[in-house]
This record gives sequence, C-alpha cells and structure tokens, in this order.
Amino acid sequence: MAVVFGVLGPVVAWDDAGDLVRLRGPRHRAVLARLIVARGRVVPVTGLVDDLWEDPPPGAVGAVRTFVAALRRALEPRRPPRAPARLLVTVGPGYALHAAPDAVDAWRFEHAVAGAAALSPDAALPRLEEALSRWRGPAYADFADEPWARAERSRLAELRLYAVERRAEARLGLGLAAEAVPDLDAHVAEHPWREEGWRLLALALYRSGRQADALGVLRRARSLLVERMGVDPGPGLRRLEADILHHADRLTEAGRSGETTARVWAQATAAYDRTVASGARTRLESTVGLLRGLAVTGGGGLQAAREHRVAAVAAAEELGDAELTARVIGAYDVPAIWTRLDDPEQAGKVVAAAERTLLALPSEGHEAARARLLATIAVESRGLRSPCGPQAARQAERIARDLNDHTVLAFALNGVFMQTFHRAGLAPRRAEIGAELVALSERHGLATFEVLGHLVRLQALGASADFPRADRHADAADRLAERHELPLVGVFTRWYRALRLDATGGAPLAEVEAAYREAAAGTAGVGMPGLERGLLPLALLCLRLRHGLPAAIDDHEDWGPYEPWVRPLVLLSLDRPEEAAAALRAVPEPPRDLLFELLWCLTARAAVLIGDHDTMARAHDELAPAAAELAGAGSGLLTLGPVASHLAALTAALHHPS
Repeated sequence: MAVVFGVLGPVVAWDDAGDLVRLRGPRHRAVLARLIVARGRVVPVTGLVDDLWEDPPPGAVGAVRTFVAALRRALEPRRPPRAPARLLVTVGPGYALHAAPDAVDAWRFEHAVAGAAALSPDAALPRLEEALSRWRGPAYADFADEPWARAERSRLAELRLYAVERRAEARLGLGLAAEAVPDLDAHVAEHPWREEGWRLLALALYRSGRQADALGVLRRARSLLVERMGVDPGPGLRRLEADILHHADRLTEAGRSGETTARVWAQATAAYDRTVASGARTRLESTVGLLRGLAVTGGGGLQAAREHRVAAVAAAEELGDAELTARVIGAYDVPAIWTRLDDPEQAGKVVAAAERTLLALPSEGHEAARARLLATIAVESRGLRSPCGPQAARQAERIARDLNDHTVLAFALNGVFMQTFHRAGLAPRRAEIGAELVALSERHGLATFEVLGHLVRLQALGASADFPRADRHADAADRLAERHELPLVGVFTRWYRALRLDATGGAPLAEVEAAYREAAAGTAGVGMPGLERGLLPLALLCLRLRHGLPAAIDDHEDWGPYEPWVRPLVLLSLDRPEEAAAALRAVPEPPRDLLFELLWCLTARAAVLIGDHDTMARAHDELAPAAAELAGAGSGLLTLGPVASHLAALTAALHHPS
C-alpha cells in the first residue's frame, strides 16, 4: 500500500485507494507528525516522550512503543507477521519515517513552488494553483501549540504566502490583472506586513484601469507599515507609486511583451534545431550560454544549471578538443557570492576538468581561456584549505590585468574574492574587491558582476557595522536585479535587511524573528543548501544568545551544515555537560567562508562555558585579527555581536579561570 501523508491542515494519511487511514488517537497522530517533521531523521524514543508529555507518566516509553506499533499496523496492514517495517522503522534508540519524497503533501508543495520559479507565467500558474489547492487549513493544524511543530508550521506558512504572491505575479504576466485582485486583497488584509503583496495588489489594480484604487492601496500600505510595524515602505513600493503617478510604460507592457517574448523564443529555438546539427560542437557552447541565464533565474534554476554544466563539460572532454573544453568551462562565468561549496562533488569534477584542460592547452596563446580556467578553479575550490585555489586566483587576476580584458578580469576578481577567507578579519580586502567590481562593471555594462560587487561591498560594510553605506549597496543591487530580472539577488538583500534590523537594535525581538523567518521563506528551492538548511535556526539562536535569553533549543532541530558548531551549545542547554565537552573536542575547524568568525565565536562561547582552555586559546588566536568586526555580519545574513566582546570573554576566562 502506497501511503500518502497530509500535514497542510490536520494531520492525516490516505491509502492507495484514496481512503483515510485510521490513525486512532491524538498521540498516535502526534508521533506520526513528529516523525514527518524530522524528514527521515531518527527521533529518539526519549525525544518523543518529551514531545508528547509535559510531565511524562510512568511507562511513557512503553506507551510510545505501543503507539508506533499501532501506526505500523495502520500504515502497512498487509505486512506479514514479524516482517520488518519498511515505512516507520526502528533505528538505534528511536524511530524514523522512510517516506518517499512525494509522499507528504508539504514536500510536494515545496517542490512545486520551487520548480515554478524557473517557469514562464503560463507554465507556472497551473503549477502554483495546484500546489496551493493542497492546503486544507494551517499546517499541522491539530498541533498548533506544540513546540516541536512551531518552526515547521512557520516555515510552511511563509512558503505559502510566497506562493500566493508568485501566483499573482504569474497572473499579471499573463495579462490577468483583474483576476489577481480578489486574492491579493484578501492576502494583504490577513498579512499586512507583506510589502510584496501590497506591491502586486497596487500593480494589479493599475493594470485593471483602477489608478485611484492603486494609489489608495499604496497609501493604506504606508499607513499600516508605519503605524503597526514602525517601518517605512521599502524601495519597491515607493518606486511603484512614482511610476503610477507618471504612468510609466513599464507598468503596462509586461503582459503584451510576455506573449511576444514567448513567440520569439519558440521561433528562435525551432530555427536553431532545424539549422544546427544535433551533434555539432557549437551546441555545447550554446548550452553553456543558456545555463548562465538559467543559473540566475531563481527557483530550481541554479541547481539545474550546475548539474547540466557538469554534463556539458564531460561531453566536451569526450570530444578530445582542449580548446573547445576550455571555452565550455570558462564560459560559465556566473557570479558567485555564496562562499560555501554546496555540492563539493560537482565542484570537484569541474575543478579536475579545468586542471586537465589547462595542461592540454597549447603552451602558446589562449591566455584569456587560461585565465577563465584558473578563475573557475578559484571559484569552485572556495572554502578548501588547498593552496591551489589561492594560486589559481592570483594567476587569473595577473593574466586578466595583462590582457586588459574587463570581462575576464571581473570573473578573476570573483575568484580572488572567494579566496579571501583564509583567516579572520579580511573584510577590508573584500571591500576593495567589491569596489573594483562595481567600478569595472559600471564602465563596461557587466550587470551581473555589478550586482556581485554591490553584494560584496554590502557584506564587507556589514562586518564593520557601517549599515548606512551598506543600505545604498543593497538598494543598488535590488534596482539592478529588477531591471535585469535577477530574482536570486533578493534572497541576499532580504536577509541583509533582517540582519540590519537585528544589529541596529531597537526593534522588538518578535519583529526581528519575523524578519528572519520571512527572509528564510524566500530561500526555498534556490539551490543553496547552506541557505536553505540550518541558517534560520542559526540566526534565531544567535539572536537569543545576544539578548541573554535561554537558547530554547530543540534537540532535533535541523542545523544543516552548521550542526557541529552548534552541538556543544545544544547539549549545554539540555544540561548534558559531559556530552557537550566531548562534542566541543570533536568540533572541526570552521570552513574558510563568510561565517568563519561567527562559527569560531560559537565555539568560543561553548569553550568558556565548559572551561576548555586549549580551545579558548585557539579561538582567541583565530579571532584576534577580526577584533574590529561584527561576528557574522560580513556574511550580510546574521550576527553574534562584536567579535571584541567574545575576545574579552575569552581573555577573562583564560586569565581568571573559575
């Protein structure tokens, strides 16, 4: 029996005939819901006991085992006696639900929303309609008060709001402005803090011939944002109001131009297929050109582009033409701002191919191709401790400057940026790189690298808490992103604005948390696991620690790649000091990336609490060069406060041990 689970509303399960599976009592459903939240990870029996009862009764462990046995009978009724369960399985001291990726309505919803971001409006609209129709009420509706469900319910609710706005955007793109108005009106009434909702509603009204109503909506948005939230409308709302007052052409051209664009694309691709032979080598180079565009479209575009890029490189190598392979590898000069390798295996394949191609190129000439291969190595080996990356970055920059080739230099500077994390305190150097990228790109019309330069500057200024200047770079990046249709830029600027609200103080804690959650909702499906997994709980943990609040940590939280550095603090919060000390001893060196200082500060904090003097001394040495920076603010994403305060705590603990 293929069981399908529903959590977008009350928690239910359906069998392969579409009939409801009888799940018995509320605690049976709670066990099932808790395992779905865990997404295939093991939940210890003791954890389930703590989740089900505030004050566990005697025999609670046995009761949980009884609930699990009943669930197994309900979910696998045709399983032979004594045959091992295949769906709800026992793993070590706990249980895990081995559900297929499409077996939970919430997971299918996430996949559909992420995939729609890379589609044209006519293809995205039915997909979003179908995805939103899955909702039967608030997620995990029967467990609204349970702490273990809170983060997942909030995440799914934010993703649903995002999907509603993307559906409206698709309708606008298809010229269906009037149809978009009712849903958007209800949307902003329920969620008045959603500036994107207000923007879309005003735009839909304007395109429906209701200019006065559109301006009235913008005035209402401003009033609500100022009175309830204490914030002024963002640049998107202000710009739209000015455009409406001036009847800007761009407000009415989208629907018509969308149809024209679709027709031109279909005609051009058909002509290409008819004219260029299927086995022609030029197809590989053309493919990489498409992948460059795909990588910046948002949704699943980045991940898909990376996968197809590896295939294109492999196909080029099979032809045995080093010059062609160099062009295929080097043409993928997609600006990179995220400094962690989210798929080391893919990156390793690209680096290996680039190194082989460098050796195979003729010794004379081909300097631009050589520089692009070296820049590729520098970008794709970021965060590693090998000297190959820094060496490749230096060589690529030198060749590009000798050639006086601005496009190659921009790509090379991206590689140099990626290799400026070998120690703490290098934000000033990255600020210089960002400034050169902006100036170079402005002169030569390199829009995507201009955006990169602004984001690099934003990060570097965040490290020094210079938020007024960082704001200008965030606004510039957003303007370029809107003009050139680069939706991934908004992922970083939304996180930056949540960070700014956090770091500048004054805002209520709940408002800062909401800002971080809204930023995290926009990362769904962007193809960067380090942003999608673990970053939100890490940001909320840092926020609470900075405010001197209890960590309130869920032992089963998904910390993504940041788990080793959080684990000692998790165990300390659970009053398990011996395990915390062991976890601290096992903590690896933080990756050489944007969160290098922050992860060292987390390690330092745990070391002080545990009294591990060796780790304290190492942390002090590593963090000392960044004494003038905010921990983590060089990421433009989150912060753990001034590095100087962590250094002071380390110094005090080292010199005055308790």
